[in-house]
Amino acid sequence: MKSSSKSVSENLNPLTKTVVGVQFLFVAFGATVLVPILAGLDPATALFSAGIGTLIFHLVTKGMVPIFLGSSFAYIAPIILSSQKWGLSGTLTAFIGVSLVYFVVSAVIKWRGTGFLNKVFPSVVVGPTIMLIGFSLAPTAVNMASSDWLIAIISLVVAIIVMTFGKGLFKLFPVMVGIFASYIVAACLGKVDFTTIQNAPWFALPKNIAEYHLPSFKWQPFLCMLPIAFASIIEHVGDIYVIGNVAKKDFIKNPGLHRTLLGDGLAILAGAFVGGPPVTTYSEVTGAVQITRVTNPQVLRITAITAILFSVVGKLNAFLQSIPSAVLGGIMIILFGSIASVGMRSIVENKVNFEESRNILIAGVMIVLGIGGAVINAGSLTLSGLALSCLVGILLNLLLPSKTTEKPEKES
Repeated sequence: MKSSSKSVSENLNPLTKTVVGVQFLFVAFGATVLVPILAGLDPATALFSAGIGTLIFHLVTKGMVPIFLGSSFAYIAPIILSSQKWGLSGTLTAFIGVSLVYFVVSAVIKWRGTGFLNKVFPSVVVGPTIMLIGFSLAPTAVNMASSDWLIAIISLVVAIIVMTFGKGLFKLFPVMVGIFASYIVAACLGKVDFTTIQNAPWFALPKNIAEYHLPSFKWQPFLCMLPIAFASIIEHVGDIYVIGNVAKKDFIKNPGLHRTLLGDGLAILAGAFVGGPPVTTYSEVTGAVQITRVTNPQVLRITAITAILFSVVGKLNAFLQSIPSAVLGGIMIILFGSIASVGMRSIVENKVNFEESRNILIAGVMIVLGIGGAVINAGSLTLSGLALSCLVGILLNLLLPSKTTEKPEKES
């Protein structure tokens, strides 16, 4: 029996689909733009590559999966390191290398099937990984909110009220309502700078497209980015499971995990050739899909088209960049917490047995390494945070015995 939330999602009228699609861009905007800003890339180019990449993904996956691709926080540190050492052209080469990793994994899954995923990426690895994505993003949400806690609390509280007490279609717009309510308050308090909007042209090509940079093929930047590629693939697998659970469909089988990975890889490759950061299956929008229960892929394609429009319309792009970080921070507190909760739900629903010491060791070591920010340097190769914890979790899962030897129970 289909849930009512699913039927509402599939029966949205065109206007409502458009509004919800735009709302998802507001969800994705915080990270999609913040990642390139922190990493020294052009945010408008990031929006353009996210939109193009998402459309490529939907084409490869037969338009079946409700996904919007965006910049991943996991790539910030390696992008900064690569840019400092090898410049933008060398960094774009690293992005191409990341896409090749996706292609190889996609081909292996097409050849051997998804059976090996349960061995390499079981729930005891995937669950903590998804949790760590939320945990690792938590400081970003708090830092954004702490720039003005009053504004952040308004956006947070308004979104919660709409989610909890909203009726009908109004319940589908918690993020947009929260953002606009707090934006209006911030504007009334004189905390919004409208100068950039006034001075911005109506039409402007993204900077990295207008000033085109060809990749310069070097192997060192690729090695720098390689661990993050595997980490984002694990995130991809987790997100596809989550989206499938929300939509009540098995996207691992149809259209197939090999197609979703191929879609991500082609999107990353396309982004590299326009000067944008890697765009991958996006946990923030996954959280938004889970909250709103809107699983119609057409809505996410509207989000992609909106991202492309915003990237070339100077006034719109300037308006989005005028949103105070505290406004987005309040919303991100909900979304990032939702991501961590998805990881916990994955562990519970898959009935991971924590009476086995191996599972305690795997999850415990991963969480401590991920939250603790552990770093291992090996020449030009650096493993840290999420990437390190993921690789350690995979190795522990493969090396530790599948069942612990337990003492027999005493007879009563």
